[in-house]
Amino acid sequence: MPKKKYSVGVDLGGTSIKVGLVDSKGKIVKKVSLDSCVSNGPEAVIEQIVKGIKSVTNKKNDKILGIGIGAPGAVKLKKGTVENPPNFPNWGKVHLGKAIKEKFDCDVYVENDANAAAIGELIYGAGKKLENFIMITLGTGVGGGIIINKKIYRGETGGAGEIGHVTIDYEGPQCKCGSFGCIESYLGNNYLIDRVKKQLQDRKDSLLIKLSNNDLNLLTPQLIHQAAEDGDDFARSIIVDCGLKLGYVLASIVNVLDISTIIIGGGVAGFGQILFDTVTYSIKERVIKPSKERIVVQPAKLKNNAGIKGASALVFYKS
Repeated sequence: MPKKKYSVGVDLGGTSIKVGLVDSKGKIVKKVSLDSCVSNGPEAVIEQIVKGIKSVTNKKNDKILGIGIGAPGAVKLKKGTVENPPNFPNWGKVHLGKAIKEKFDCDVYVENDANAAAIGELIYGAGKKLENFIMITLGTGVGGGIIINKKIYRGETGGAGEIGHVTIDYEGPQCKCGSFGCIESYLGNNYLIDRVKKQLQDRKDSLLIKLSNNDLNLLTPQLIHQAAEDGDDFARSIIVDCGLKLGYVLASIVNVLDISTIIIGGGVAGFGQILFDTVTYSIKERVIKPSKERIVVQPAKLKNNAGIKGASALVFYKS
């Protein structure tokens, strides 16, 4: 019996590493999630990636064509290096591709994580029928991927699409990238939760207090969404504020690129229709008139699997 052909997709995030064994049709047949251990430095993160890959590739009948890794930060494709990912302390330039290739007898492809998610949506998800779109990932950070003529746009050095580090207020809070007022410093999961915790000190009547069992360390975007759905005005105002701010940034991106379709994925995208409606409204309020009626904001189809499937697609498809 011939061996089935698979690739391994690795979605490297600031909080967790998701690893999946994916067939050539984009079906995830096995996946695991591990702690990223980013506070322990690059070597610890690499150990976690290796552990995850080994746990999904333990069948001898599986033919692994390659390993794709979606990583935050600036990625040099040919060298497989990852430079200065914003939410990874003690990282400079790490030869991630080389380090993983030394452990496994197959090709390794490294791509920016948001680019990988965009490729996943292009090949398997909401972007299959689109020529051009902008992908936003809302998680530990805020990532962006730009698809033009069905190909990922990487820029001169591979760093294009860092939408999370577009500044909306030059006097705003400092971002881990070193700049101030980046949209990530408002919408990145940890920044967002910290801000909500502070505001809840004066909102003791919020349903969020009850939903978190009076322990704000348990607060998540999912709880904020649940509270908003249950009629909590404060929770709803948080989601609306996120949508407005993201829309401000996206209006500028649309004006620059003349791309009118936005696909939003990642954990914070779980805020649901309130977020999507507000982002759409905000973009239309700020974008130039010829683009207003063409704006479409839609959820990513692959949801939490976008990173894994996009990373695996680096092996099967060359863009």
